[in-house]
Amino acid sequence: MALQRLAMITQEADGWQVPEWRRQQADLVTDLDQLCELLELDRAELADGADPDSDFPLRVPRAYLDRIEKGNPADPLLRQVLAHRDERREVPGYGPDPLDESVHTPVPGVLHKYHGRALLVVTGACAVHCRYCFRRHFPYQTHLSGGRWRAALDWLARREDIQEVILSGGDPLTLSNGRLRQLLDELAALPHLRRLRVHTRTPVVLPARLDQELIELLARPRWRTTMVFHANHAREISPQLAVACAGLGAAGVTLLNQAVLLAGVNDNSDALVALSEALHEARVLPYYLHQLDAVAGAAHFAVDDQRALALVREMRGRLPGFLVPRLAREEPGEDAKTVLAG
Repeated sequence: MALQRLAMITQEADGWQVPEWRRQQADLVTDLDQLCELLELDRAELADGADPDSDFPLRVPRAYLDRIEKGNPADPLLRQVLAHRDERREVPGYGPDPLDESVHTPVPGVLHKYHGRALLVVTGACAVHCRYCFRRHFPYQTHLSGGRWRAALDWLARREDIQEVILSGGDPLTLSNGRLRQLLDELAALPHLRRLRVHTRTPVVLPARLDQELIELLARPRWRTTMVFHANHAREISPQLAVACAGLGAAGVTLLNQAVLLAGVNDNSDALVALSEALHEARVLPYYLHQLDAVAGAAHFAVDDQRALALVREMRGRLPGFLVPRLAREEPGEDAKTVLAG
């Protein structure tokens, strides 16, 4: 299958001031040779695996590289961002739209799969390209063209059965605070919306994104906000992120984490236990541990269900119950996630 090259969108800065997180987000590594130089990797060691010409190109901020072990081609954080030749393999059951999201799009910019909730695709931009991303083939240009959010907001205004709105993408926190404020003001005018959820990986990659202005924006009394992080490894929970999470928690924002079970990244109980403990230290509750979505290009990350269930059993023997995330899979056509172990 020929994979479509996706050009991620960049967003505008707030006024003339460029926040530090914006500078970090723009300080990208997109070249394999540069990545190898910065991480002291021998390009020859990667010759059988690294793919410098991927249709889903390398994109990782330098700030994230600081947490990757230099000289280690098997580092679990590196594995999440380094394009691999295995991504070119066509694997039965793996396709461009693993969750059939195209059939759950009532209007551009909205995904409506579950009762009482709707997801807004507010941007196609991400701070990092994760190799297992289930939306790596998503047609962002279709969802974000023309009036951008207008059709989605008009649809939400008509649907009084929708009580919760989920901001997603791409990553909603690649938007400037000004753009987020504009969107939240529009959503706040819809009285039937009771809950706001923000799904994001940006603060995990760039903790500076959780600045005071954003915290105050999310702490407005219109609703209780839940922020769902996406961290897969304990080394992604930096001290800077923990400090920022303390500010969010003090502002009344509920903090959860959704991880993906990934071969070569966190498919052992030591890694999963360390992740839950690091999250707890940062005041984030482990929520879901997802089985991989069957997206084309990511099959080499798959962990079979029996191994996944065994890992959860091992976690239960080492952690209090509230630090053991629910093992789940999202399946097309179902009215909720399928919980394999809870």
